[in-house]
Amino acid sequence: MRTAYSVETVRAAERRLMARLPEGALMQRAAAGLAVACAQLTGRVYGSRVALLVGSGDNGGDALYAGARLARRGAAVTAVLLAPDRTHARGLAALLRAGGRTVSPDAAEEPVLRADLVVDGIVGIGGRGGLRPDAARLATLAGDSRGVVVAVDLPSGVEADTGEVRGAAVWADLTVTFGTHKPGLLIDPAREYAGSVRFVDIGLGAELPVEPELEALQHADVAALLPVPDAESDKYRRGVVGIAAGSGRYPGAAVLAVAGALRGGAGAVRYVGPAADAVIARFPEALVSDRGPTPGPPGTARSPRPR
Repeated sequence: MRTAYSVETVRAAERRLMARLPEGALMQRAAAGLAVACAQLTGRVYGSRVALLVGSGDNGGDALYAGARLARRGAAVTAVLLAPDRTHARGLAALLRAGGRTVSPDAAEEPVLRADLVVDGIVGIGGRGGLRPDAARLATLAGDSRGVVVAVDLPSGVEADTGEVRGAAVWADLTVTFGTHKPGLLIDPAREYAGSVRFVDIGLGAELPVEPELEALQHADVAALLPVPDAESDKYRRGVVGIAAGSGRYPGAAVLAVAGALRGGAGAVRYVGPAADAVIARFPEALVSDRGPTPGPPGTARSPRPR
């Protein structure tokens, strides 16, 4: 199960944790996890071209420190600085010491389009109301790039608490999120922008409330909720699904619906409708009938229950 917390809750937990850690330790943890995820995604680091899209917040600092780690391993790293005078100073210094370089948004097209990896550190979890024009242009370039796109904590342009997308946003192949999932990573439409999501533990768990603000079931959670047949189970004890779908000319809907019910673990599947021949040919274990529902008085309806 994936659990998520609001921006306010996450920031309060980060403040409590940072008060007990050396300055910058939390960002270094995040950057280390981000760099590992980037290296694993590209398959190689030495000789690869990396473009960092760097905003003015801590997200930009995470990207810069991760870029420095990749540069030290032989990647050619270029940072596009959206706000040079407000860029994370220590992260930028680390990148430059490692051999990285910087460009302005006006010169971003060539390094971004040719990159093997694009790291989105434009806006963090505090972003609201869509991207500004320069940032929106970088989001478009990232989408046009030949490289894979990795978002730092959350794709820029999506809202962390609501999952809303108001205008241009980064479409990520992978989002590396820190400490906990944010609601926007689990809620449409933002969830679609996040791509695959990788969680990096930075030690925040003990600072978060016991009860999450959002939960999302994963495949393993759903599987655990399904009843497991025992020695005395029969098809009727395990549940019966009734299906009325498809037509004689287009039997596909009926066949797919029956297949889904059988694969889902139903004890028995009863199909009624004109596609009975197609269903029984594909699934002889299904109970089929070609008779429709018995008409009732006006304004009423009865579901077919073939015996």
